[in-house]
Amino acid sequence: MSSGEFIVRHEQALRLFPTKWGRVRIAVAVALVLAFPIFANSYQLGLANLIFINIVAVLGLNVITGFTGQISIGHGAFLGVGAYASAYLVSVVGVPFLLAVPAAGLVAAVVGSFFGIPSVRLKGLYLAIATLAAQFILEFVFKGWTSVTGGTSGMSAGAPHIFGYEIHGDLPFYWILLAAAALALLFVRNLTRTATGRALMAVRDHDLAAEIMGISLFRTKVLAFAIGSFLAGVAGALWGHYVGYVTPEQFGLGLSISLLVMVIVGGLGSVLGSVLGAIFVTLIPEALTTGATMLVPDASRLTDMLAFLREGLFGALIIVTLIVEPAGLAARWERIKMYWSLYPFAR
Repeated sequence: MSSGEFIVRHEQALRLFPTKWGRVRIAVAVALVLAFPIFANSYQLGLANLIFINIVAVLGLNVITGFTGQISIGHGAFLGVGAYASAYLVSVVGVPFLLAVPAAGLVAAVVGSFFGIPSVRLKGLYLAIATLAAQFILEFVFKGWTSVTGGTSGMSAGAPHIFGYEIHGDLPFYWILLAAAALALLFVRNLTRTATGRALMAVRDHDLAAEIMGISLFRTKVLAFAIGSFLAGVAGALWGHYVGYVTPEQFGLGLSISLLVMVIVGGLGSVLGSVLGAIFVTLIPEALTTGATMLVPDASRLTDMLAFLREGLFGALIIVTLIVEPAGLAARWERIKMYWSLYPFAR
């Protein structure tokens, strides 16, 4: 809460952005995002598009892991379900792009709900192993169901059309992915203010106490996997159409680990943390590439160095985050705001 601003009515507490300065910060962020394509080149637009897709995916994982406390190491496979479902609907069935993307999210939600059923009985490491099994099972389906997925060769995602216009290129996809990320942010932000969102967090804090209060653990945990998988399916569908081709290698275990790192680095159970984690982890490899290019003139040595750095980066990020700021970048941002709101009296 900013200094000098007070909530005196229940209606104020229920607002999406309850404080004036919060609304100002959102307005500035929206203005910057809308103006970004004016100054950005194709490479920078491509990075922004990847960030938008990752934001949608990380929000889904945060619903499962951050808000409900159910660890998932198979989230990348749920992106694959959405990508293949949307590609099949558009390129084979002929479903319009705007209908295929949410339909793919629903397919991923059904699959995620099925694999989320063990979460009712399993916790911690055991649940992690169960979701890891989902990752391997879905990868096997992607490679083995050749009549639908094309097997190891993959399949074309089909050219998306909106109102008769074919969408291709970084700039048109920028606006589509920006809209998808904004809708996902609004959805999850509103979810935290509803009875369903409070039930998710109650299960995370103490599932036995939540059950005593009348919250159905089965329904709540499966619903968390359904919501998180839906967002993952939408992100996967958008990724597939943006890239234009879907293969099993795109949705391996490495992607699931990367998404989990984004959640941890950004902040568990934080909508802002999902955004910060997606931005930070997406841009780190590009920053390494730029820095290594300046330091290592030999191209062959550069390739080996980048491969080494990228492999060790995610583990280093987790260790540094847990030591320096266990609550993630979102918590650090809140501390910075708190310091300046009390300055010069902060201690």
